[in-house]
Amino acid sequence: MQIRPILSAMGRNKFGALLIAGQMALTLGFLVNAMCLVEARLSWTSRPTGTDEANLFAIQSEVLDHPPDLAARVTTDLKTLRELPGVVDAFVVNSFPLGGGGWTSSVNLHPDQRSPSALTAVYFADEHGLHTLGARLIAGRDFTAGEITDRTENDNGEPSVLIVTKALADKLFPNGNALGQSIYVQTDSKPERIVGIVERLQAPFTNSTGPQTSMVEHSVIGPYRPIGEYCVYLVRAKPGSLAPVMKAAERHLLDIDGNRILRSKSLSQRRAEAYRGDRGLVVLLVSVCAALLTVTAFGIIGLTSYWVTERRRQIGIRRALGATRGAIVRYFQTENLMIASAGAATGVGLALALNLWMVRKFDMVRMDNGVAVGGAIIMLILGQLAVLWPALRAASIPPALATRGG
Repeated sequence: MQIRPILSAMGRNKFGALLIAGQMALTLGFLVNAMCLVEARLSWTSRPTGTDEANLFAIQSEVLDHPPDLAARVTTDLKTLRELPGVVDAFVVNSFPLGGGGWTSSVNLHPDQRSPSALTAVYFADEHGLHTLGARLIAGRDFTAGEITDRTENDNGEPSVLIVTKALADKLFPNGNALGQSIYVQTDSKPERIVGIVERLQAPFTNSTGPQTSMVEHSVIGPYRPIGEYCVYLVRAKPGSLAPVMKAAERHLLDIDGNRILRSKSLSQRRAEAYRGDRGLVVLLVSVCAALLTVTAFGIIGLTSYWVTERRRQIGIRRALGATRGAIVRYFQTENLMIASAGAATGVGLALALNLWMVRKFDMVRMDNGVAVGGAIIMLILGQLAVLWPALRAASIPPALATRGG
């Protein structure tokens, strides 16, 4: 295949060639970054919480009569929940994974430290907490009953022991000697000794951008039983019994005290709600990418079909001189490949530049250069597929008819 005739033909149709190349470059630049964003969001929404999520539900209880014996009521509620058929365990929480809100704190290794060593989510749990969550203890021990204290809204006491996640332990003590070490949670706090390490316990926040993103696997658990007029009980049901246990839990809690408001929701439902916006963004981006690819493909088809019409005499002469149908098809495919290659090269540069800008402005993940190259290959294949039908139509023109036309 001779390149000079192709370049000469494109020189007479500069606007069309630049239009296709520019369209492919813009499509590639957007497509690659959109797919990176889709991959990041899908990875974010599917990350594990470190709990027995499929069998957990949260039941919110808010009393209306301001009773003075709140601690006794929480104790009665927990005893009732734990004794229900189908319940594995239960405890009262201040927040939980996928809950959407909770406590955060800085973590220091020294009391006079100016810049924090890490940021972390703060959970409260009694000796039933890890068992209820289904969290896997990989080092140390769980809390004992004697270490648990009641904590009200106005209580700012500090525990002497903590359980932390592996991610936070590795962040604070890269040498792997976190167990038994003391850390300082919050400013001007007392030293708190790490007695246990769990494999994973996701922070309650589900936003995929911002400063909380880096602390998503950082959690500490303090030995507290939260007491208040508003309480959240986390209940773990036996496999296959989640729905009936949720109904039974509400019914029995209302039997204890009917003067309260109850709302129950499984962690699976919480996950669906927490990531609804992310899934919507993924659907939107995939739809826009599909539309852009379709528009680009039809643009190539339309412009190449126009070129075929304009070159009927040229095609007829080549066919009369012995050019085969395959040669005609290869001509248009080579022409498209040259235009698409220019567009893809420009698009790779545009994609990388756009990604760098998004990294600086929106804390996006840095794109791997191989992703941009892969996107360029996709665009080249799309161009070859789009030009195939006009090329076959050009190859089917009879030499005599083409020579008379034009």
